[in-house]
Amino acid sequence: MNQKKLLKYILIAMVSGILIGWVCHYALTPLQATNIASYFKIITDVFLRLIKMIIAPLVFATIVSGIISMGKSTSLGSITLKAMSWFIGASLISLLLGMGLANLFQPGAGMNLIIPKEAVDIGVSATSLSLQTFITHIFPRSFAEAMANNEILQILIFAIFFGSALAYVQHQSEATVIGKIIDELCRVMFRITDYVMALAPIAVFAAIASAITVQGPQLIIDYSIFIGEFYIGLFILWTILIGFGYIFLKKDIFRLMRFVREPTMLAFATASSESAYPKTMDALNKFGVPKRITSFVLPLGYSFNLDGSMMYMAFAVLFIAQAYNIDLSFGQQALILFTLMITSKGIAGVSRASIVVIASTLAMFKLPEAGILLILAIDQFLDMGRTATNVIGNSIATAVIARTEGDKHGVPEEEAVEALVPVNRLADNS
Repeated sequence: MNQKKLLKYILIAMVSGILIGWVCHYALTPLQATNIASYFKIITDVFLRLIKMIIAPLVFATIVSGIISMGKSTSLGSITLKAMSWFIGASLISLLLGMGLANLFQPGAGMNLIIPKEAVDIGVSATSLSLQTFITHIFPRSFAEAMANNEILQILIFAIFFGSALAYVQHQSEATVIGKIIDELCRVMFRITDYVMALAPIAVFAAIASAITVQGPQLIIDYSIFIGEFYIGLFILWTILIGFGYIFLKKDIFRLMRFVREPTMLAFATASSESAYPKTMDALNKFGVPKRITSFVLPLGYSFNLDGSMMYMAFAVLFIAQAYNIDLSFGQQALILFTLMITSKGIAGVSRASIVVIASTLAMFKLPEAGILLILAIDQFLDMGRTATNVIGNSIATAVIARTEGDKHGVPEEEAVEALVPVNRLADNS
């Protein structure tokens, strides 16, 4: 299935999911609708489990392969420094944009909710995500545990050690058997990815149909102003990110956007960054980004560069404060943003990560945790937009870093495919 066909089928699946969900919502009783939605959800869960199945070995193999081909360790250090500088800058812009729009639109003003005297079960764990917890969590206790739990950042750390050691061994002698096995593993994982991605339209249909069947289209209408304001913010953030990308990539930024349309749409439809990871990597490689940079920067971005999620968390926290008529000074808001900047860096792989961070931040600043219930009902629809934005942000970051490293993106596609055979096997056989 080529990219244009897959994108078309995903769009058809989204529209079909909305229509079928709409019919089921009004034709069935609430209990029946919940049961039907649970069956739809089985399909989505199976697809996401298949995606999780391939993510860990795919990330490990591509990172190690990239480090081996990178050669000098100074190159690795340069790429890491540039990547982290970009990620921190993008996070600050996203947080400030979320805070600015929340103060401008005042989405929670006028709700005049009363702060509950008793604790409310919000359905998520608001455990403290401290800097100490994050730093210690980065380093794996066991490689097997990291692989089993899909801890991308821990896999990244181990892969850096493993890849650096393997590159050193290969430098001391001829190519090792392990190096050849890693290359073959890349090929195998991209073929498996090809099989799994063929199921994407079915999973998209099931995900949309399940949400609409239970909650109905009226939910979107009731929260239309809040959702609309949030998506305006995402559009502004996209414009800013593309604008910064244009500074480095010039007109190539628009070609990059064409390449990443499919993974962006897939991330939007499934509300899962992991589902878009293989296709994002493939799109960047077809664009001309060397696999040694893609395979290192992209996984790093999945832990440190969550632009859409960052903007959403700032927007949501201030919305909840406004709903309960709690005035926050500029200093308090700045402190909240700083807290979000730190705690959000440890959320990769956490289920419903943004909600967990918001709940933790509310508890930390003595804001009503019951406010989570205000956004929990529409979180699926908000998650779609912020996940797609994360894919866009990571794609631009990876392409920009490759350009600053002196690599040519704008090579003819035939040359890019020839130079990146192991990585582009997915595209060639899709």
